[in-house]
Amino acid sequence: MSEFVNVEKRDAVVWIRLNRSHKKNALTQDMYRAMTAALQDAEADQSVAAVVLTGSGDSFTAGNDLNDFLAIEKLDDSAPPFAFLYTLSQLSVPVIAAVHGLSIGIGTTILLHCDLVYASSDAQFSLPFIHLGLVPEAASSLLLPQQIGHLRAAEMLLLGDAINASTALTYGLVNRVVAADELEATVAEVSTELAKRPVAGLRAAKRLMKEPAEPVADRIAREAKVFAKALVSPEAKAAIAARMKKKS
Repeated sequence: MSEFVNVEKRDAVVWIRLNRSHKKNALTQDMYRAMTAALQDAEADQSVAAVVLTGSGDSFTAGNDLNDFLAIEKLDDSAPPFAFLYTLSQLSVPVIAAVHGLSIGIGTTILLHCDLVYASSDAQFSLPFIHLGLVPEAASSLLLPQQIGHLRAAEMLLLGDAINASTALTYGLVNRVVAADELEATVAEVSTELAKRPVAGLRAAKRLMKEPAEPVADRIAREAKVFAKALVSPEAKAAIAARMKKKS
């Protein structure tokens, strides 16, 4: 594990905090390995209702530590950055991002794999790949146009334009913008609300939302199968019984 990644479980929520503030949480291979392990542990723990990703100091993350990134001996699917992205993209556990300050490169593309994103008013989002002669990563060439539209994505990916928190909210890149001193409390409140929901239901719903596009009739059929299985689960039976008791 990396000394620059802190992992803390608060009841049913796992908090993963980047802790390399003197380098604005720039990511190293060891940090990617630590985050991947933490995500895998959270996925395997059926008591976990949500994961929170955040940073320490004055930034979420300044992106990859370029010196460390260039030192990767074999840059293929098994390299730590890509292993992390594969793991994140395949999670059934809901992921919440708490973003403040700089959110550069993967600091922005990572948000496309999160389910809820909250930003402080000082957050800055930037995808400077084109300035470095590089191309988008983390499936952002696919996901960013889908989420914010082709024209807006082109400004960010082809021109390398940075956007502030207010613009990110307008684009639909974040759920809500709050004052910097309210960010962590806001995310803690949201994660606590998630933790009140049946975990199996949360994970099943996320898996359905992450399924590839398909005809409406096929999605109805897919949902019906998952719904029928969920209906007989102990969690659903207890939740329904509690709701009926409350109404009586």
